[in-house]
Amino acid sequence: MNRETVSTPLAPRAVGPYSQAVWAGDLLFCAGQIPLEPTTGQMIPGGIQEQTRQVLENIQALLKSQDLTLGAVVKTTVFLQDMGDFAAMNEVYERYFADHPPARSTIQVARLPKDALVEIEAIACR
Repeated sequence: MNRETVSTPLAPRAVGPYSQAVWAGDLLFCAGQIPLEPTTGQMIPGGIQEQTRQVLENIQALLKSQDLTLGAVVKTTVFLQDMGDFAAMNEVYERYFADHPPARSTIQVARLPKDALVEIEAIACR
């Protein structure tokens, strides 16, 4: 199986010892994205909707760097700091995946990196 690491300035740099994304055959595994602004690496201000938008923009940028769109995403996992934010997160998420929503799991966690309210990881298929 071919394995290729992805690194792009279009998305936030990894904040630890991991890759932004990794190709494994025809599948692209995108690391969990938090609401960091790609050029500054700083958390964006705002609540769950603003953070969800930035996370999905970051995922979209990773995909774009590989000539893919959100339509290539087959699975996402959403990590929420508070399940009470589910409806507000879902409202934004739905705008990005309106036509062909991928399979998805949503999990409440105790804490996320940099105290983000949301983190989303994605798997796309070439």
